[in-house]
Amino acid sequence: MKIPLNENFKNLSRDYLFAEIDARVKNCKQKNPQKEVISLGIGDVSRPISPSVANEMQKCALMMATKDGFFGYGASSGLTELREALSSYYAERKTVISPTEIFISDGAKSNLGALCDLFGDCEVLICDPVYPVYLDVSIIHGRRVHFLRASAENSYLPMPDALPEMPFLIYLCSPNNPTGAVYSRDQLKKWVDFALVSGSLIIFDVAYEAYVSNKSLPRSIYEIEGAKKCAIEVGSFSKMAGFTGVRCGWSVVPSKLPVYEMWKRRQSTKFNGASYLSQRGALASLLPRGREENFKNIEYYMENARLIARFLTRKGIEFSGGEHAPYLWFKCPKNMDSWTFFDYILNGAGVVGAPGVGFGVSGEGYFRFTSFASREDTEKALELLDKII
Repeated sequence: MKIPLNENFKNLSRDYLFAEIDARVKNCKQKNPQKEVISLGIGDVSRPISPSVANEMQKCALMMATKDGFFGYGASSGLTELREALSSYYAERKTVISPTEIFISDGAKSNLGALCDLFGDCEVLICDPVYPVYLDVSIIHGRRVHFLRASAENSYLPMPDALPEMPFLIYLCSPNNPTGAVYSRDQLKKWVDFALVSGSLIIFDVAYEAYVSNKSLPRSIYEIEGAKKCAIEVGSFSKMAGFTGVRCGWSVVPSKLPVYEMWKRRQSTKFNGASYLSQRGALASLLPRGREENFKNIEYYMENARLIARFLTRKGIEFSGGEHAPYLWFKCPKNMDSWTFFDYILNGAGVVGAPGVGFGVSGEGYFRFTSFASREDTEKALELLDKII
């Protein structure tokens, strides 16, 4: 083949973090076929989809097998009913988002990659450590990336105070993956003000907003005055309603932004819309019964987080997260580096976590546990870890 390739792929790390985790776990199992392995690593849910959501998807699947109930291509922006339901969901927090500013997708990761199509040559600002996709999609598009260190000293919530007043494409995630830290209203206001003054654009990831229980903390950047002039928001049903295998998410692109019409055109060109069944399920998850069922699952995961938090506290290990996010972020014991600690607990206890360095260079020496395992697995994992930590 003589067609030029995108050389930027050569600048990516060798493997995506979770592919490397899977490879090490597989190698461990090959050497120890009888060894049971419990995962507190990848952020995949374990609870079944709620009954009302499953029933709605089943009903729609059966309707699709009838002449009158069949549904073919839909709008690339998503079902009107689902966009209206999400608009109402925002309105509960006194945030006005028009249904026409909401675009349904097959998940947050897809949106984060697709949004890169809207921007030309620009400087990218990413907090470190953070969700690896922000960095990878920026590298693939050949953009220059600047890092803002998140550490215990700034409570894992970097601020723009020392930044030069120049335009950046800024990725923010709150509640944060992997640290579990949550920006306050005042802190987000400083980011919005910086974006407005500098001409920057914020891509704000709210994949875990449903886990925020403190009403004083913002669950959307649009709760901050001025944000509709400088921010795009990306949301997901994956952790909110257990849709990791169903796939459905959304983005909010305010009509005031110059990229609004571009995004509509981009989606109609490159995207044929999310699955009709997943959208109907997502709609059911936003109805009162679905939300009650989802809340029970979220509470289940957060009780797991409390168990892990108590374990870390008892061991004298300082950590962040676990209060408004399903992640707990802590410094590796015994001054181990991230991958050494990964291998130590995998081989010694049969427990899997996520090495902090996989989320950025500032994550070296740190580790992440998730609370998405079953209660039984979480309790058993902690019992096993208790013997070696």
